[in-house]
Amino acid sequence: MHQKGNIQIIEWEDLDKRKFYSFGVFMTMTIRAAVYPATLIRTRLQVQRGRSVYNGTCDAFVKILRSEGVRGLYRGFLVNTFTLISGQAYITTYEVVRKYVSAYSEDNTLKSLVAGGSASLVAQSITVPIDVISQQLMMQGQGEHLGRFKVQCDADPGKPRRVFGQTRNIMGQIFATDGLRGFYRGYVASLLTYIPNSAVWWPFYHFYAEQLSRLAPSDCPHLVLQAMAGPLAAATASTVTNPMDVVRARVQVEGRSSVVDTFKQLVSEEGFWGLTKGLSARILSSAPTALVMVVGYETLKKLSLRPELVDSRHW
Repeated sequence: MHQKGNIQIIEWEDLDKRKFYSFGVFMTMTIRAAVYPATLIRTRLQVQRGRSVYNGTCDAFVKILRSEGVRGLYRGFLVNTFTLISGQAYITTYEVVRKYVSAYSEDNTLKSLVAGGSASLVAQSITVPIDVISQQLMMQGQGEHLGRFKVQCDADPGKPRRVFGQTRNIMGQIFATDGLRGFYRGYVASLLTYIPNSAVWWPFYHFYAEQLSRLAPSDCPHLVLQAMAGPLAAATASTVTNPMDVVRARVQVEGRSSVVDTFKQLVSEEGFWGLTKGLSARILSSAPTALVMVVGYETLKKLSLRPELVDSRHW
C-alpha cells in the first residue's frame, strides 16, 4: 500500500474487485441523482445568449421549478444514467493506469495526472453520445428554444407515453440531421474540457489532502481531510477548465462543428466574461459532487480492501 506523507493511498492491487464494482455502481448512481439538477441548470445557462432566459443559477432554479416542477430539473436523467458505464470505465482506467505508471515512477503527482487524463479519455468516448442526447432533452420545457431539436408530441393525446419516447424522438432527429456523426458532436471539445479537468483534479486532490494533513491534529480521521480536499480540488479544476466547458456545451447543443469558431463568436458577442458562464453552477455541482464522491470512493475502497489488509489503514 503506497503512502504519501501522512495519507495512505489504497492502490488497485489492494482491492477485492468484486466488492469494488458492486458498491461502485450504487455509489455512482446516488451521486448522479443528487447533482443532476445543477448539471441541467449549468447547461441551460451556458447555452443561452446573454441573460435571455435566466439571470443566474438561483434564478434558473426558481424559474424551472415554478414552470416545470421538480420533473423539469431531471429532464434527460434516465438517459444520463447510462453514463454509469463510463463511470465504471473511468475508475477502472484510473486505477489500472496508476498501477502501470508506478512501474516507472513513484511520483504521486505524475501518477495522478497521467491516470486522470487517461481515465477521462476513455470515459468521454462513452459519455459524449449520451451527453448529446441528454443535453437536448435538458433544453426542452421552458428552455426548448435554446436547443436545435424540439420533442414532437404524439398526434393522439390519449395514447400512453412510451418509455424513453422523447429520447427516441430526439435520437431520430439527430440521426436524420447529422447521421451517426451527430452523436459525437463536441467530442473534441469534451476531450479538451474533461481530460485537463480530470488531470488537474487528481493531483490537486492529493496535494490539498497532504497540506491539510500537515495542519490537522495527528488523530484527525483521514476521511475528513479527504472530504475537504475534494471540493477544493473540484473548485480549482472547474475554474481552470470552465471556458472550454462553455464552448463544449454550445458545440453540442447548437450543432456547431468548429471549436475555434465557437470560442471566437462567444468572446466577440459576450466578451471574456462569457467564458465564466455557468461557473457558479458548475462549482455548486462539482464541489458537492467531489465531496460525496471522495467520501464514497474512499469508503468504497476501504470496504473493498482485501481481507488481510482491512486493519492496515488509519481511517
